[in-house]
Amino acid sequence: MALWDRVKESASTMQTQLTAKKNDLKSGAFRDSSMAMCALVAAADGTIDPSERQRVAQLIATNEVLQNFPADDLRRRFDDYLDKLTADFAFGRVSVLQEVAKAKKKPAEARAVVQIGIVIGGADGDFDATERAVVREACFALDLPPHEFDL
Repeated sequence: MALWDRVKESASTMQTQLTAKKNDLKSGAFRDSSMAMCALVAAADGTIDPSERQRVAQLIATNEVLQNFPADDLRRRFDDYLDKLTADFAFGRVSVLQEVAKAKKKPAEARAVVQIGIVIGGADGDFDATERAVVREACFALDLPPHEFDL
């Protein structure tokens, strides 16, 4: 199986698992952590262009699991985290990873946050090394073993 097919399959599997847990993923910590994760993945290479921002915002708005929350609120949080990352990537990354870590008290939410990162990272068919690295880093912030997610 080609790498691109494996990425698509992995993202699809993660989305299916997330949808099955949708009713358990309604806390503010999950909301904040998942938006922080989306921003980290979107800015993984240190830059984010308007088309990438729009693509991730569209994925957030249409993701079934994230429909537990108002789309405008999610978008605002995503944009706030992106602004931190674009203003000063190194400092912003520390702050945004602290937001990701909010979900670590509930293992199901923590795993869902990582899965959202994988879904967002694989949405374009290329879950590249920088995206994998920030999701791996998020695993450590959430006290989860990266190998659990093939990272």
